[in-house]
Amino acid sequence: MNYTLSQLNVFVKVVENQSVTKAAEHLHMTQPAVSIQLKNFQDQFEIPLFEVISRRMHITSFGQEVAASAKEILFQADLLRHKALKFKGELTGTLKISVVSTGKYVIPFFLKPFLDLNPGVDLQMDVTNKELVVESLGRNEIDFALVSILPDRLNVDSIPLLDNSLYLIGDRSFSNTKKISIRDLAKHPLIMREPGSGTRQRMEQFLKTHQVKLERKFELTSNEAVKQAVKAGLGLSIMPLIGLKHELEAGELKMLKISGLPVHTEWQLISLKGKRHGPVAEAFRTYIMAHKTEIAEQHFNWLQ
Repeated sequence: MNYTLSQLNVFVKVVENQSVTKAAEHLHMTQPAVSIQLKNFQDQFEIPLFEVISRRMHITSFGQEVAASAKEILFQADLLRHKALKFKGELTGTLKISVVSTGKYVIPFFLKPFLDLNPGVDLQMDVTNKELVVESLGRNEIDFALVSILPDRLNVDSIPLLDNSLYLIGDRSFSNTKKISIRDLAKHPLIMREPGSGTRQRMEQFLKTHQVKLERKFELTSNEAVKQAVKAGLGLSIMPLIGLKHELEAGELKMLKISGLPVHTEWQLISLKGKRHGPVAEAFRTYIMAHKTEIAEQHFNWLQ
């Protein structure tokens, strides 16, 4: 046998996804390239690793056993890589972060320079809503979380990174100078995030403070979905400015003026108070403390 680590990785992804097409997407490879690797791997075994029945892939029992062994081989190979880097004095390990959904527009810019400096560090990042982020932090499953509203049921240490401003947003039919009254706002459909979202929390606080009783509202489960709905003219929304740069520059979305907005919060990198970080997490914390201002000025000066 003369299989390669690349073939093992392709086969594991095919087994996990039960599909060559989906495996190709995960591996950022073309479908023909995955198919060739899969065929070359299969050719080294006399027993079938998979069957295609009614155009659907089924992994054989033997294939499942091979996949389990392949995962172990890949794990050990990665362990060897980390050991080699550690022997050379380089930082190795995994950084685990959970990020609220809008934070995906923020955290990559703070991660990239650190990861570029430390090629032996792997990243595990989950992007979800605020409630699930806080749950992961509370269970001590992650090193850090990125939030715009501090959790009220956890004691945390925080590093402020960036301002987070929420504005009333409409489609291109509105003018940037358009002034919306509180009374008029109630007549427009309002597009909201799902319960548990920090943006939804701030929106509800604004509506309660100004005693706005909506005639109609829609609930969507991601900022991207809300953005597309507003662009299509389905209604207005109160959204963080951080994810709207290109749409505002293109004139596809408009910032509308209304009393009480914008609302300002702050993007903060948080961890459990008193947590003893491992070498990777501590190195990342130290790097962020030293470089957060220059990163913010380099990539987010447009927010001003």
